[in-house]
Amino acid sequence: MPVSYLDRGEGRIAYEVTGTGPLVVCLPGMGDLRSVYRFTVPTLVDAAYRVATVDLRGHGDSDDGFSRHDDVALGTDLLALIEELGGPAVVLGNSMGAGAAVWAAAEALDRITGLVLLGPFVRDPDLGPAMNLAFRLLLAKPWGPAAWHWYYQKFYPGRPPADLTEHRARIRESLRRGDHWRSFVKTTRTSHRPAEQRLDSVHAPTLVVMGTKDPDFPDPVAEARFVAERLHGELLLVPDAGHYPMAEYPELVNPELVRFLGTVYADA
Repeated sequence: MPVSYLDRGEGRIAYEVTGTGPLVVCLPGMGDLRSVYRFTVPTLVDAAYRVATVDLRGHGDSDDGFSRHDDVALGTDLLALIEELGGPAVVLGNSMGAGAAVWAAAEALDRITGLVLLGPFVRDPDLGPAMNLAFRLLLAKPWGPAAWHWYYQKFYPGRPPADLTEHRARIRESLRRGDHWRSFVKTTRTSHRPAEQRLDSVHAPTLVVMGTKDPDFPDPVAEARFVAERLHGELLLVPDAGHYPMAEYPELVNPELVRFLGTVYADA
């Protein structure tokens, strides 16, 4: 599909739209591309949804030059895109995309009718100063881009997709464009406190999807239960999956997405 662009003043956000029907918007996490949803989109389109996938600021086909790269900035991009496309929408948010989706759902109750949070960061992890320093050193140049390329594969501990090598290559090439690497590094410094502060203001139906071996969380099952309980949502635990359960085990995740979307739009 042709790439479209949403003008956000400081730069443009790239997105693609496929299919017809009620709107679903898919947000990736930091250091990734909208193509992380490549196994999700065809199923949702076949189920008669109009699906938009988005590149974050300074990622993929989106522009550099933005002054902010945090959850709130991404949340404002999300709401602007829903308005542009004619919402309301159900939002799928992965990683920090989940935090942005939570913030946006609390900010504009009428524009987001449901949330699917995959490997969600909706609060800051308790990593401690030593781990935070180690992560910053990992991403420092000149070794940072190669380190991220190597580290990314660890997010797929169960059954990596057959095209993971190609997907990683696309990410690596993306981070070489323009000032994308600097944009990515700024994104890694995001605090998820704005999302956590708005959890109790979210009233949209929610499905939390978490891989039981997600390496981003010391106890992914406990984190998933925390998020689902705070949002009064449903919980899908995907055995052996990591940070991208929709790409590792689409045959388990996709049917639940279609079921959940059906209930949301039936009640809308």
